[in-house]
Amino acid sequence: MALEQRIVFTSSINVVLMRPPLMRQVIVSCCLLLFLSCGAQAQDSAGELSPAQAWIEGIEVPSDTGPNSWVRGIRAPGAPQSDLEAAPDALAGDTEKPAGIDAMVDRIMTPINAVLYNAVFYSVPFFGTELKLVVAWLVIGAIFCTFYFRFINVRGVVQAFRLLRGDYTDPNDHGEVSHFQALTTALSGTVGVGNIGAVPVLIVLGGPGAVFWMIMAGLLGMSSKFAECTLGVKYRNENPDGSVSGGPMYSLKKGLAELGRPVLGKILGVFFAITVIFGCLGGGNMFQANQAYVQFVTITGGENSFLADKGWLFGLVFAIIVGIVIVGGIKSIARVTEKVVPFMAVFYLAGAFVVLYMNAERIPMAIESIISNAFSPEGVGGGFIGVLILGFQRAAFSNEAGIGSAAIAHSAVKTNEPVTEGLVSLLEPFIDTVVICTITALVILTTVYGDPSVEGLTGVGLTSEAMQRNIAWFPTPLAIAVVLFAFSTMISWSYYGLKGWTYLFGESTFADLSFKLMFCIFVIIGCTIPLASVLDFSDAMIFAMAIPNILGIYLLAPIIKREMNSYFARVKSGEIRNFRKSPATTIGN
Repeated sequence: MALEQRIVFTSSINVVLMRPPLMRQVIVSCCLLLFLSCGAQAQDSAGELSPAQAWIEGIEVPSDTGPNSWVRGIRAPGAPQSDLEAAPDALAGDTEKPAGIDAMVDRIMTPINAVLYNAVFYSVPFFGTELKLVVAWLVIGAIFCTFYFRFINVRGVVQAFRLLRGDYTDPNDHGEVSHFQALTTALSGTVGVGNIGAVPVLIVLGGPGAVFWMIMAGLLGMSSKFAECTLGVKYRNENPDGSVSGGPMYSLKKGLAELGRPVLGKILGVFFAITVIFGCLGGGNMFQANQAYVQFVTITGGENSFLADKGWLFGLVFAIIVGIVIVGGIKSIARVTEKVVPFMAVFYLAGAFVVLYMNAERIPMAIESIISNAFSPEGVGGGFIGVLILGFQRAAFSNEAGIGSAAIAHSAVKTNEPVTEGLVSLLEPFIDTVVICTITALVILTTVYGDPSVEGLTGVGLTSEAMQRNIAWFPTPLAIAVVLFAFSTMISWSYYGLKGWTYLFGESTFADLSFKLMFCIFVIIGCTIPLASVLDFSDAMIFAMAIPNILGIYLLAPIIKREMNSYFARVKSGEIRNFRKSPATTIGN
């Protein structure tokens, strides 16, 4: 780069950084929107890359390796087959306008993914299989938390249920939502289409034994969820208007400052905030909107549906519904999730239990195959280690324990005791992974597993086929459940992204509304263009959140342990009262 070009570039960056927060928000918002919409201006006739982009050719975009690889091949009804499956050369040629937009987005994202995606999901050979280092980082962190906090994932469960039903809820505590509302908000961000569609892929790739290790990883993840959410409440900000802002960005900044490392804390906090914003707009928004659109078209006639070629219309209506909910903040989101999450979980599990009841004689064999194949897998690359890694990887992608996202929602709880929400939060991986994912696995194993007639089916399609064999009409309700899962995930992730946004640009009405407007615009974008490469980018952002979050847990673990020991000692002594029995009755009496 010439000297003059470097001077102009540096000056431009300085101008942006020196702007007031209000102007910075406008500039960043415009850049984010232009980043994904600039492809609409591309010419479809030439299909040639500019000299500056020519080096992109030949770079292989990572595929079928990310947490959402099971959705590869799914496309919006009416979209050209090449949108998600064509080679880069085909995308660059003369196509219809939607493919041109997708091609332009892919050209922008390819060089970014080539570096970022491969860095975050970097794999190393490990006993004949491939181990993603970010998964190892999460699992090792979960194991550390389990032992360091003396198996809090087991001994804290009973107290967690007491807190959830309100035994220790003090009406004078600070916060915005109840323990139950915080839990359902966080659950709505993790319980989603992956619980229905990704588990069948796990079984296809790793056999029944992978389910065992998925369950084990879910149990271990309860401990890391406890740690991150305890920190989230302890270091949260209580704003003048009564609202609360919390999450790993605040615990990293404040907690590491207490340890004499303020610079490191600020750097890690900013890094986490940036990654949660991009992860929110991609995996927590556009991908969910796209899947909701696909499922809605499926239940309204498929290719013959009125909305088959009107993704923008569905996106507009969906964005309005999402906007109505999120404009009210965490209280509005919590009021919706406390109703939607239990409903959709009970609805899905009820159908699953009916299927299991109709195949009750096969359940013992399914359980036996899960246990036996966990230690003696057949036909799986890497053998025992390969199956273990697949199970741990699925759990990490499902419950997000160690990612730090849920700590943002849990930080808004009404409590003055950080450990209380840490205890409630450990139920989240249990419900998401140990219960819902395991039930899905049993449905697959007792119905269609090993049946050659379903060869080629995967993801939601395989689960739908398993249900349909016993309940002919169930695919339609299942599709509705997927739409609800996507909706609840979006409204929760909107709050996560908002808190990352306000951490960077300050708490203000403009910052709040500007992000929510941008979030709703991205809902429409997600319904109109295939987003394979953008999804890879957002996956990388989401799991990059684990890097500073787990590091913060390691460094702040003694503080968490001190809080934990103090809390249980005061509960045992009766200093912390059980308000459900009576305001005057204590645990010690």
